[in-house]
Parts: sequence; C-alpha cells; structure tokens
Amino acid sequence: MNYTGPKVKISRKLGINLTPKAGKVSTRKPYPPGAHGANKRRAKQSDYGRQLLEKQRLRMQYNLSEKQMSNFYKRAVAITGNTADILVQLLESRLDALVYRSGFAPTIYSARQLINHGHIFVNSKRVTIASYQLRVNDVLSVKEKSRKIDIVQDSIRNINAPAYLEVSKADFTSKFAYIPHKEEVPIQCELPLVVEFYSR
Repeated sequence: MNYTGPKVKISRKLGINLTPKAGKVSTRKPYPPGAHGANKRRAKQSDYGRQLLEKQRLRMQYNLSEKQMSNFYKRAVAITGNTADILVQLLESRLDALVYRSGFAPTIYSARQLINHGHIFVNSKRVTIASYQLRVNDVLSVKEKSRKIDIVQDSIRNINAPAYLEVSKADFTSKFAYIPHKEEVPIQCELPLVVEFYSR
C-alpha cells in the first residue's frame, strides 16, 4: 500500500523533503519527529540500518509500496547493465514521476491524483494509471480544461525541469527526450546501499 500518512513527519524521519510544506517545517525543526527528537542521542547506525534508510528514502520519493519497490528491483536485476542505474531509469519512466518532474504537480502525491482523475494525456490519449511506463519521445500533456487548476498553474510557473524532459509551459506539454543517467535524476538517496539491501 502506498503511504497516505503525514508527509511532514515521514520527511523529518527520513531526512528528505517530500513536499514543499515539509521543507518549510524542516528548516525550523532540523531533527527527527517526536517529543525527544531534538535531544535524543542516536545510536551508531548498523550497515543494515543505513541500507534500510536509503531504501525507504527512495521508496517514499516515488510513493511506492514495498512490494512495488521489490518488483522494480527484480526487473532491474534481470536487465543487463548497472543495477542502480537501471532501477532509477525504470522508476523515473513512471507516469506519475514524469508528471511531477515536468511541473504539472507540486508533489508526487498530487501527480498521482491528477492522473487518477483523468487530467493527464500521453500521446494525446488519456491515461489514468500512475505506474504507466513511458518510452523515449512520448509526450505528456495536461487536459485543456484542467490547465486552469490552481496547483497546476502554481507548479508549472516555478518548475526547473531536468534535461531529459522538454517542457513547454505555454501548452502544458512535456516530451520524454531520453532515458536519464542516475546522476541526472533529482533524488536524494545512496543508490548502492539500496542495491545492497535488496541483494542480501
């Protein structure tokens, strides 16, 4: 099941900002949540603990269930090449991830909601499945009537899209130009530790 709990709390726990609000709160409270978050002494983290933390960070940035994340890893391992690179490429090819990166939504959570409600098109065809995998040269677009939605307007106004997306703010479209290398993908995660976690 995808995470539906408090985004600020999980953001502070993982040390990443999953939403704009989480970023603001973390600036004021740069420590884990809880009554003793600011003062509690942290035990030295084990190798397994570090691997688990990085896996959780990656999973939450894409809002995936543990089963989904595990399945993506299995797919990555089955493909010849660097597993960490392939894993991120598979994750980043998801429709919800690219809607978010294109600036059509302020968070991965709102991107999924836009897709589920039928606001997003791929190659001029409505797609309502967040996990839909895009291919190079596929074009995303926001339904014309949906372009006036406040969160879409606010999000695209401030977007700085990665190089592998060709975004047109004027007509609310985004072309998936090429499969990115992991260094190009704006995620906060130590990918080798994620691979180590799943390869145990």
